[in-house]
Amino acid sequence: MGTASSLVSPAGGEVIEDTYGAGGGEACEIPVEVKPKARLLRSSFRRGAGAGPGSLPRAAGGGGLLGASFKSTGSSVPELEYAAAEFERLKKEYEIFRVSKNQELLSMGRREAKLDTENKRLRAELQALQKTYQKILREKEGALEAKYQAMERAVTFEHDRDRVKRQFKIFRETKENEIQDLLRDKRELESKLQRLQAQGIQVFDPGESDSDDSCTDVTATGTQCEYWASRALGSEPSIGSMIQLQQSFRGPEFAHSSIDVEGPFANINRDDWDTAVAGLLQVTPLFSHSLWSHSVRCYLMYTDETQPEMELFLKDHSPKLKRMCETMGYFFHAVYFPIDVENQYLTVRKWELEKSSLVILFLHSTLPSFLREDCEEAFLQNPEGKPRLIYHHLEDEEVTSDSVQQFLDQVSNLSKTSKAKIIDHSGDPTEGVYKTYISVEKIIKQDILGLENTDVEVKDVGGEDSPPEDDDFGDVLWDIHDEQEQMEALQRASNSAHELGVEKYYQRLDDLVVAPAPIPPLLVSGGPGSGKSLLLSKWIRLQQKHFPNMLILSHFVGRPMSTSSEPSLIIKRLTLKLMQHFGAVSALTLDPAKLLEEFPHWLEKLSARHQGSIIIIIDSIDQVQQVEKHMKWLIDPLPVNVRVIVSVNVETCPAAWRLWPTLHLDPLSPKDAKSIIIAECHSVDVTLSREQEKQLDQHCRSATTCNALYITLFSKMMARAGRAGNLEKTLRQCLECQDTVSLYRLVLHSIRESMPSDLDKELMTQILCLISVSHNGVSESELMELYPEMSWASLTSIVHGLHKMCLLTYSCGLLRFQHLQAWETVRLEYMEDPTLVSSHRQKLINYFTSQLSQDQVTWRSADELPWLFQQQGSKQKLHNCLLNLFVSQNLYKRSAAPPRSSLQRKDLNKDTLPSC
Repeated sequence: MGTASSLVSPAGGEVIEDTYGAGGGEACEIPVEVKPKARLLRSSFRRGAGAGPGSLPRAAGGGGLLGASFKSTGSSVPELEYAAAEFERLKKEYEIFRVSKNQELLSMGRREAKLDTENKRLRAELQALQKTYQKILREKEGALEAKYQAMERAVTFEHDRDRVKRQFKIFRETKENEIQDLLRDKRELESKLQRLQAQGIQVFDPGESDSDDSCTDVTATGTQCEYWASRALGSEPSIGSMIQLQQSFRGPEFAHSSIDVEGPFANINRDDWDTAVAGLLQVTPLFSHSLWSHSVRCYLMYTDETQPEMELFLKDHSPKLKRMCETMGYFFHAVYFPIDVENQYLTVRKWELEKSSLVILFLHSTLPSFLREDCEEAFLQNPEGKPRLIYHHLEDEEVTSDSVQQFLDQVSNLSKTSKAKIIDHSGDPTEGVYKTYISVEKIIKQDILGLENTDVEVKDVGGEDSPPEDDDFGDVLWDIHDEQEQMEALQRASNSAHELGVEKYYQRLDDLVVAPAPIPPLLVSGGPGSGKSLLLSKWIRLQQKHFPNMLILSHFVGRPMSTSSEPSLIIKRLTLKLMQHFGAVSALTLDPAKLLEEFPHWLEKLSARHQGSIIIIIDSIDQVQQVEKHMKWLIDPLPVNVRVIVSVNVETCPAAWRLWPTLHLDPLSPKDAKSIIIAECHSVDVTLSREQEKQLDQHCRSATTCNALYITLFSKMMARAGRAGNLEKTLRQCLECQDTVSLYRLVLHSIRESMPSDLDKELMTQILCLISVSHNGVSESELMELYPEMSWASLTSIVHGLHKMCLLTYSCGLLRFQHLQAWETVRLEYMEDPTLVSSHRQKLINYFTSQLSQDQVTWRSADELPWLFQQQGSKQKLHNCLLNLFVSQNLYKRSAAPPRSSLQRKDLNKDTLPSC
């Protein structure tokens, strides 16, 4: 065997001998054109070197290095051709790529030069714009300064103009009064002249007089003299004189009516009208002071001698007066007490005398001593000038006592100022009582209700008066009941016997008015009974006094589920006030969704023309039904001169509103709480000992025991106990009460125990339960019809005790709970059993249904009956009730909008009505 070295000749070998075979081999010459590349050789050696010793036999057999050499040499020519072609292709591509890139570079260079030019131009424009901006900014600052100076001059001019207007109005009214006095004196002198000339006496020669006023021609005896009856100086009536003309009950209608473009105010200057309307819309609407909470209260006083006449008046004529007042939307109460020789009802008599609209005294020949003080207070000490009436019956043979005659003489001397009228009658008492009824009817229509047509014709005793026509303000319905309810709520909230420290919060409310817009609503928060309503009402009074041009729209929400908490009615009322202040009368939709859409538009219209601020105040807004859904406009941007203040309970405040600016009312300080209790005790001449004051110091430490309502109840309980002589016991019981509801329960038990009989205790419970389940409250006349066994003395005593201790109050003639805690206390004390709630509701349903069947439908039936049916879940009865024409008519007249209100919000086609 040979080695691998034998394959190559020493000379570099072009000849390879064939060593295989038996006889040797011939040498073969192989031409080599191109030597193999080193790469090829290296790869061949790598493939042949890995096998080790075993590779030699394979090389000898035709594989190995020899085979690789042949293979490499045979394929080298195509590979070289392919490489050359590939090289040429790559070269061309490179040239193309190089040319394109050069062109791109040239293009980018041109673009860069263009951008540099544009940049230089923009920099020059920017410098010019900056110079222009600085110039405009300086002009703006100068214009603003000129604007502020012009505004200051305008404000000064307006103040001067208003002062001149007021001076001119005072001057004009003074001159009008002087001219009227001169005209009256002239008429008196002319009438005297006529009488003298009729008697043939020549007084003077008219031809010798140089005065034009003395040239009145008298043609015949008895001829009426012509005198100037037009307005003095050709002037329009002033606002003050118009207010005096509206001192009757037509005041609220006047104060809230729109501008009558064809009426008596058509010639009034626009600025004067805006100022007048702003003032009229701010203050409490004008109404007769003789009205006590939308009720005509007729207080009857009588003696043993005139008791038959009083009973005859109650039996025959009181129902007619009641019906007449109900048709006009008012309650009529004929209140009387039994002959009280021992002055058992002295306190409630005084209270009833204060509330009375009209006092009627049935007098004969004597005046008992127990009535003398009440008569003198009613007829001789009548600062408000309420109408009074005396029926004096005297037989021919009888002689009036000196005391009665002296009293009648005093009343006669004061009749012009005290509005007292005396009816002297002798003969049949029935005729005298009928004369009294005619006079009472005229007084109610003219002096109390302020109706224009007050001429009372003699009618049949059993005849009924037709209801007067309602004032028509186009398609706009103004609910007098709701407006008076808000008026009384404002008055009630601002009444406080003691200052509860709300003055320290005035500055925060004042800052809201002058704060720059836009600003979110201010949230007045506090616990129940912390004094939120008191703060807002007193601040409203203060703003109305110092800023008459400020328009304040306020709404006080009462008990949940009542009419005052209905969102659509709240928005409707506020929209009407905006429309009427704006001087526009247009159709107002009763669709709650459209009302919510239209209210912001009216607010923008009025704010655009109103010079002062517009403040919207909603107290206890968290009691409004679905408040976040229906009060979305609160979170919208409001006009720049509109500010919103809402008060909420801390526990029931919507979460989304907690981010608003908040004014939180803190509890009273222990020192203030103690001073209020001591001051209330001093008002009834009760002095606390040092030990008792120390107990108060220890008790009034927490937030609940320093709550404003809690301290008010505590002080009233202490004063009441001091008058009764059980101060120590009551103080110990009050100290055990740690919150307002528990203290209210103690108050309730105390009043119940003070009732003189078990019947009165039961009646007190029934009255509270009926008020609790009613929609808006219950009137005293309704209670008298529901409980015939109850007397006016018992009812007045019960109501007086509950009213004195902050449990009940009057609102539009209805008895309601004064605070939500009082309502909660009655519910916990008497209404825990659901069957009791249902039974008392059914009692009210039966009462109003009986009125419906007797065709005695008033606004009260329409207000209560559908709501009671809805609460009871009586779907069919509710449906039938709303289909009643008289109920629908009263709902529409009261602007309650039954199809859209809470009475019919539930779908009547559903199978069930969910109870609230």
